[in-house]
Amino acid sequence: MALNTTKKAVVLLSGGLDSSTTLAVALKEGYECHALTINYQQRHHAEIEAAKRVATQLRVFDHKVIDLDLRAFGGSALTSEEAVPKNRSQASMACEIPVTYVPARNTVFLSIALAWAESLNAFDIFLGVNAVDYSGYPDCRPDFIRSFESLANLATKAGVEKTGKFKIHVPLIVLSKKEIIKLGHDLDLDFSLTHTCYDPKNNGKSCGLCDACILRLEGFKEAGLIDPISYDRVGL
Repeated sequence: MALNTTKKAVVLLSGGLDSSTTLAVALKEGYECHALTINYQQRHHAEIEAAKRVATQLRVFDHKVIDLDLRAFGGSALTSEEAVPKNRSQASMACEIPVTYVPARNTVFLSIALAWAESLNAFDIFLGVNAVDYSGYPDCRPDFIRSFESLANLATKAGVEKTGKFKIHVPLIVLSKKEIIKLGHDLDLDFSLTHTCYDPKNNGKSCGLCDACILRLEGFKEAGLIDPISYDRVGL
């Protein structure tokens, strides 16, 4: 009987520009992609709908949306009623860990992705973190990724029995937002399907003023491309 040589990967897909580009990279590299979206009860569901659009458009093998109520803990402007910072300079964003940081979010998300990967007998997990335009989030750094990869191979049956070695792929980690946008463009990613804003309006338009919007807009400007999504207003 022929062996199944299909390369399987679990790809964390938020519906944002970075995670969508990461999914496009994984597909380009020939992986059978199982997309995982975590609905952690963030202050809006726009990115969940974006993730569904992207997964459908890119024709992933499977897409799961998992419910997880991180509002029970709070501790972030994305999981509470705390105001989202607006109209900040990139220098201000880099001064401290912002209130939009969700405690241990990537650790939690990667743990869920690891559980699914092990059940699929897949040893590749893709995550769209970035350590250049990362807004000060500690769980987007290379040291964190290396540490989690080590944990994955210590904390699983597959790792202990040496049936495979887990790898956390972070293809965007040293790219600027401009470079990420150019990469997505080169991979024919439809950016109009994606959602980035932390605090979208009721009409679905991005605010244009939060850190995420400012970084996205500046990235498109530097890349010499037009951002196809709608904004309520544009900051700085």
